Amino acid sequence: MPDTKRLMRLTPRHVAYLQPETVVEALPPPPEGMTEATLADHHETIARFFGPDASDETWIFAYGSLIWKPACDYVEIRTGLLHGWHRAFCLGWNNRFRGSDETPGLMLALDRGGACKGALYRLPPNKRDESLIKLFEREMGWKPTAFPPRMVNVRSGDRTIRALTFCIDRNSGRYISGLSEAEIADVLAKAVGSRGSMAEYLFSTVEHLEQMGLHDPHLWRLQNLVAERIEAVYETDR
Repeated sequence: MPDTKRLMRLTPRHVAYLQPETVVEALPPPPEGMTEATLADHHETIARFFGPDASDETWIFAYGSLIWKPACDYVEIRTGLLHGWHRAFCLGWNNRFRGSDETPGLMLALDRGGACKGALYRLPPNKRDESLIKLFEREMGWKPTAFPPRMVNVRSGDRTIRALTFCIDRNSGRYISGLSEAEIADVLAKAVGSRGSMAEYLFSTVEHLEQMGLHDPHLWRLQNLVAERIEAVYETDR
């Protein structure tokens, strides 16, 4: 993969200012109106999308944290371009993992329109169900999910790959739209939850996209705006 050619303004130095007292990876109790998904729920999802027989070609399309923190094993990684969906901070409001009641966070999901460059992971054929369950436990720990899985066609080189990904449900009640980049940056520069900060989430996503040779102009502008805001709060005396 190519070396990063652009120098990010947002750095680990900025991220270090925004850290939870204790990082907690365990899934907290579900919010009101939601229930914890069961193993049976995940098996039902596997059956609905893939059927009973494992295949050599089970792919996941990653556009956010799955790029830098895959939830399961994989045997191949490729870059790909998805048409008809774009990466957006449209999943809100997060007050547990990377946000709080005082400073709620916004998470990435795929929203309709445009296009998205991301990573394609091929799952090990002999561990397909095991890998998918790990993925669903992380991405769909509660139900009903605000960003349900769906199958999409991703272009990678001379191939079109059928892959599973996660897209926002605009009717879920957690769909956030209409925010300017400045308003999104205001959120990302402050939100901290049990698993870390939104600044860390943005930094890791942009850093890994750049390392893969995938430039997202929207996220690049956001990382600059978020760094600017963090500097204004924590480095005014420098």
